[in-house]
Amino acid sequence: MNLESTAPQNSKSPVYFVSLGCPKNLVDSQVMLGMLEKEHYSVTQQPDEAEVIIVNTCAFIEASKEESIETILEMAQHKQSGKCKVLVASGCLSQRYSKELEKEMPEVDLFIGTGQYQRITELLSSHGKALEEGAALPQRSYIDQPAFIHTETDPRVHTGASFSAFLKLSEGCNRRCAFCIIPKLRGNVRSRTVESLVAEAQQMAARGVRELNLVAQDLTEYGMEWKYKQNLEMLLPELCKVEGIEWIRLHYVYPDQFSDELVSIVAREPKIVKYLDMPIQHTNDRVLKSMNRRLTKAKLFDLVKKLREQIPGIVFRTSIIVGFPGETEEEFVELCDDLETLQLDHVGVFRYSKEEGTPAALMAEQVHPNTKRRRSKTLIEILQRQSLAKNNRLVGTRVTVMVEGPSSETDLLIQGRMPTQAQDIDGHVLINEMTEELADFALKPGQMVEVEITEALPHDLLGKALRILPGIDGSSLSLN
Repeated sequence: MNLESTAPQNSKSPVYFVSLGCPKNLVDSQVMLGMLEKEHYSVTQQPDEAEVIIVNTCAFIEASKEESIETILEMAQHKQSGKCKVLVASGCLSQRYSKELEKEMPEVDLFIGTGQYQRITELLSSHGKALEEGAALPQRSYIDQPAFIHTETDPRVHTGASFSAFLKLSEGCNRRCAFCIIPKLRGNVRSRTVESLVAEAQQMAARGVRELNLVAQDLTEYGMEWKYKQNLEMLLPELCKVEGIEWIRLHYVYPDQFSDELVSIVAREPKIVKYLDMPIQHTNDRVLKSMNRRLTKAKLFDLVKKLREQIPGIVFRTSIIVGFPGETEEEFVELCDDLETLQLDHVGVFRYSKEEGTPAALMAEQVHPNTKRRRSKTLIEILQRQSLAKNNRLVGTRVTVMVEGPSSETDLLIQGRMPTQAQDIDGHVLINEMTEELADFALKPGQMVEVEITEALPHDLLGKALRILPGIDGSSLSLN
């Protein structure tokens, strides 16, 4: 994702920024951009105009590592063909492989890990000074045990849709899932205070943000290092009081620590959308134990039942790993059958990626890549049938949609999202008709509209815009 921002006056070197990976990494990128703009760097959308190019990398699985390396090499070409003087690789790939990268990528000037990214302007300054003086360059790698987490006092540039933003509650993870490298890349849990998070939410609302997407490695771990003297159950009601915020969405809520109080809060607070991003990874008890997950099938089924009883219409997003070491054909069939029974709404399917440094990489009975591909294809076909059936049941209903703007596919359609669709991952509602009342007006990003669903696709929905809706606080963006 290329990040766009308004350049300050009297700028220094123009910077081109590429952010890869998850929303949590995007927040880090936005903080780096804020620090750069504070020091009067400008941001350009043309890499051949940039004197500094920064790639904030991902290294979660093999595919993300490959994308990061390819992007760095692509950007390195601008050191020959463009104005680029300094190429920076920051983030998880640098944190994980700095020594190897120093040897293999001489074109990269700075490798900055996840524990040092807050030093971006300082490191660029010292590097630039050495270049100007013709002195020996300082060290290329800056890697340390991650300890930093930004607060509301740190500069941060809002990128992407003006009405939607990510709010990072904590950094790091204390879980030790057998397949996951994140604790080694991001460190243990470090939470922000309730006061800090509410203050940043207020800042966002003042800039026009209407949707808050709460992210962390695991929301239910928020506050654990303080023995939960501050926790998610304390934070959510305070965020719901922030004027201007309409939707609050919970991402990465682990099912094994979902308290009854949390269920109650999600049920009663109108601003918390009835949508849960709840990673389960598998349903077979033996596989879950092998993954070092703190979940059983019985607990999962009980929780889904409880949530559906107490929060009618709740929608679930989850992620599934197929081909984990030792997964038998019978266990895979059990997984498919369980997902048919659970009827979860948005399911991401991932083929197990063998990551060095994780316990799973050392396990016997690694599943053959062809078997992983076949199982992935089989499960995706099942889930697509489920998704189309669920979407068909929405035809003829009226739903609330937050307008995003022209469709990414064609300017003839307007795209938006229901509360049950998360940004960039869950599909869209494509508006292809309007009432006569709305026909003369251009719907604006961030507006809430009532839409009648007229057609269903496996991933998206089509509909007719009926009227502009007021916000929860009674406000509405102007039609003019």
